[in-house]
Amino acid sequence: MGSQTSLNPYAPLLGTRDPADVIAATPALIQKWLDEIGPARITAPPAPGKWSGREILCHLADTEIAFAFRLRQALASEHHVVQPFDQDAWAKPYGSFDAGAAAAAFGAIRGWNVTLIRSMSAADRARPVTHPERGSMTIQTIIETMAGHDLNHLRQLEAIAGK
Repeated sequence: MGSQTSLNPYAPLLGTRDPADVIAATPALIQKWLDEIGPARITAPPAPGKWSGREILCHLADTEIAFAFRLRQALASEHHVVQPFDQDAWAKPYGSFDAGAAAAAFGAIRGWNVTLIRSMSAADRARPVTHPERGSMTIQTIIETMAGHDLNHLRQLEAIAGK
């Protein structure tokens, strides 16, 4: 899709799929896996040191908030510098969060982000941004990263569901 793996570590997962299609489909897939995993298993980690389904859903909701901010900042300012975050620090309270609420938050914010992304012109998508850990990229790279990130965590949820 035009991005180098060093800029988007999830690029191999995306392959030739359209990132906008992937991200638009993700909320329904999250709900599918949430329903299949069920409340009895959503809090159980699949292995020691691995995130449970609930933790993955909370991470996806938090990450969607970060992506929403990054996209809007990149569109509103010249050569925006992305603010990285420590996902493990953000994950500390996930044990007290509700998986269904996380999925609902993700779906609402993702819907708003999909609307924004679909409204972007080619020039918008080509706007440069800098990630302190990954270097110079474009808004398109952020969109591709969102899609690949989804695919990574959807695979994890699928594995937890036992499929």
